[in-house]
Amino acid sequence: MKSTNYYNTFIEVAEDCPVASAEVPPLKGNDKTVANLQFEMVQNRPYHYTSDEVLFGVYAAKNNLPAEELATEREKFFSKGQACLRASPLTKRYGWGVHANEEGKIALFALESAEYEKLSEDKALKVVKAMRSKRG
Repeated sequence: MKSTNYYNTFIEVAEDCPVASAEVPPLKGNDKTVANLQFEMVQNRPYHYTSDEVLFGVYAAKNNLPAEELATEREKFFSKGQACLRASPLTKRYGWGVHANEEGKIALFALESAEYEKLSEDKALKVVKAMRSKRG
């Protein structure tokens, strides 16, 4: 099984992120987007979920997977590589940094916050940038 989890890592926003301060992802009409679902899961319960749990939870919600199929579908989902949170719209578009602790549990930090700055300079963490939206 392939994993997207990070440990003791801080994912900074992408270099080409278009915002100077973090934004809550907007709804698309009445529908929640991947960004909305990821944001709600992590913001409402910081350091509760791993990256794998968030990515699969959003996939399951978007595809209305029945509870009895979750274990099988999770195995299928992670049998092939998945984009990690470095490719999330939260880190690429909406200005949220992601900190993964030693257990791989994640929390969001707004680009303009003191906590974001502190984490981005923390020598005990591996600090990586989110993926750019455009080549360059």
